[in-house]
Amino acid sequence: MKDVRRDAWVLRDDGLAALVRELARDGRQVIGPTVRDGAVVLAEVDDAAQLPHGWGVELAAGQYRLVRREDAMVFAHSAGPQSWKAYLHPQHVRRWTADRNAGGEWTVRGEDEQEADATPAYAFLGVRPCDLRAIAVQGRVLGGGPGADTAYRRRLDRAFIIAVECTDPGATCFCTSMGSGPAVDRKDRGYDLAMTELLDEGGHRFLIRAGSDAGAEMLTRLPVEDAAPMTETAARRVVADAAERMGRSMPPVDLHALMAGSTAAERWNDVASRCLTCGNCTMVCPTCFCTTTEDVTDLTGDHAERWQRWDSCFDLDFSRLHGGPVRASGRSRYRQWLTHKLGTWHDQFGESGCVGCGRCIVWCPVGIDITEEAAALAEETGQPENRGSVQTAEPVRHARQEGGGRR
Repeated sequence: MKDVRRDAWVLRDDGLAALVRELARDGRQVIGPTVRDGAVVLAEVDDAAQLPHGWGVELAAGQYRLVRREDAMVFAHSAGPQSWKAYLHPQHVRRWTADRNAGGEWTVRGEDEQEADATPAYAFLGVRPCDLRAIAVQGRVLGGGPGADTAYRRRLDRAFIIAVECTDPGATCFCTSMGSGPAVDRKDRGYDLAMTELLDEGGHRFLIRAGSDAGAEMLTRLPVEDAAPMTETAARRVVADAAERMGRSMPPVDLHALMAGSTAAERWNDVASRCLTCGNCTMVCPTCFCTTTEDVTDLTGDHAERWQRWDSCFDLDFSRLHGGPVRASGRSRYRQWLTHKLGTWHDQFGESGCVGCGRCIVWCPVGIDITEEAAALAEETGQPENRGSVQTAEPVRHARQEGGGRR
C-alpha cells in the first residue's frame, strides 16, 4: 500500500477520470467547473471530459469572456459567476409545510427533520483557495453559534473538497492582498485533497496531497506516482508566479479602521451615482449569506409552506420597518454592504468578509471595483498605510469538523 501520508504525489491528466469515477462510486454527487452558456460554471460532472480542458477567461470590471487557451490546462481559469455557496447555502429552500385536516387541526412538519437523511453527499472538484477561504468564512457564520443552520452544517460535513491552487489569476483577482490565495494554506483543515496543475516538459500532471483521512484513503485508490523534487519545486514556482500576477490589490491599509472612519466620505456619493442597487455583487459573493422568508398557501388554504431564499442588502425592502426602509438611498445601501464586508464583519466574526475573488467586480453591470472604492476612501480620509499585514484579523479555521470529508 502506498504511504499516502507523504507530502505529495503526482496524478497524471488521465487520472482525473479515475478521481471522478471513485467519487461517484462512493455515492457522491461530483460538482465541478464545466463550460456552459459562454461561461465556466459549476455543475454536476459524471465524466472528467466535461471539465473545461483548454478553456480560459478574460476578465475586466463589468466584463467576462470565455476564451480558448493554447494548451489543455483544466483549471487555468478564474472564478466564474457561481460559488460553492449555491450548494452549501442554496438559493431557495423550503423550511416547513403545514396541512389542515378535515377537523380543522394543523400538522406542521419541519423540512430540516424530513430532509436529514436526504442531504446530498457532494464532492466539490476544483475549489480555488479564495473559495476555500469563503467556505470557512461562511461556515463560521452559518455553521456555528446559537443561530446555526443545521442543514448547512450537514451539507458541509458531508462534502468532500478537492482544492486546486491558482496558477493563472484573472485581471480582477486580488486574493493575495486578502491573504486567501493563490496557494492552499497547508494548515487549513478545510480540504480533503489539494492539487496544483502543471503543464511543462514533465507533461500534464497534478501535484496532489491529502488534507484529511478521507483524502488519504482516496489517494490509495488513484493511479498516483512518486513526486520528484523538481515537480514539487515547479508547483511552488507556478503558484508564486501567480501571486506576482494578481490583477488587483486592496490598498495596504487597515480596512476595518478605514470603514469605521469613512462613513461620511464624499466618495459614497460618487459610487451612488453609478450603482444600480441591483444586488449582483451580493448574489455572486461567496460569503454573502442574507436570507428572507416567504409564506405561500394553496388555493384552498389547507396547505401552507415557508420558503427561505437569498436576499440582498441592496433591496429597498431589506431594511423596511413600520415607517419605511431604514436605508432608502443607494448611497446608504452601498455603504452598508461595503462597510460590513470589509469592516464590521471583523466585529461580528473576527475576520474580513472579503476573500479577493473579484466576482463583484466582474459581474457588476457598471463595473464598480471594490478595490478602487477602498483605495479612493483611503486617499480621501488619509488612512495610513500598513504594508506589513494582509486583511485578515486572525487565521481562519475551517468550519468543518476534524477530519473533514466524512461519508
